[in-house]
Amino acid sequence: MGVVAKRSSMTFYSDGTSHYSHRVRIVLAEKGVTVETIDVDPDSKPEDLADLNPYNSLPTLVDRDLVLYEADIMMEYLDERFPHPPLFPVYPVARAQSRLWIYRIKKDWCGLVDALMAGDGTPAQLEKKRKELRESLISIAPIFGEKPFFMSDEFTIVDCVVTPILWRLPHMGIELPKNKTTKPLLDYKERLFERDSVMASLSEQEKEMV
Repeated sequence: MGVVAKRSSMTFYSDGTSHYSHRVRIVLAEKGVTVETIDVDPDSKPEDLADLNPYNSLPTLVDRDLVLYEADIMMEYLDERFPHPPLFPVYPVARAQSRLWIYRIKKDWCGLVDALMAGDGTPAQLEKKRKELRESLISIAPIFGEKPFFMSDEFTIVDCVVTPILWRLPHMGIELPKNKTTKPLLDYKERLFERDSVMASLSEQEKEMV
């Protein structure tokens, strides 16, 4: 009965290589939402995308008359539209903390990921970004020894943001050392990659990244 309730007339314009599109696909899979996913080449976008989205950007989510074109807004909308399983905490303080973690990930990691995925820079500049991202991940690794998920006992919206970044590490040329410090992070990564929703969310391009 739950599956029927979650049927929708949604269309998701997705970039199969983008971690922003990936985080939304994980939410859609986690919620079991029936959605038509259109895998779009960012260099050859369909004409109707520009009619829907004033920025002609990816990802874009269309739900009947509603058009959303910012990944984090899509994730919040989907969590409210399909409340089970909840990905944001119930209480305002915890919700604010989740949003703050997502903001920090955006500030600390997403720019580096964007540059590395696009190959944006000289080899020396890219190596510097690679080193910065690797060291930042290693420095945060011990927190994953405290809870099974990102500062939480349950899989949450923050995990939906972190998973696509960790999935892209091999593609970005980043290998995490295997030692006592990184073990909690490596175990966490394994827990994420074993989730049905994460496996179901993968684009054809993402399947080739590992």
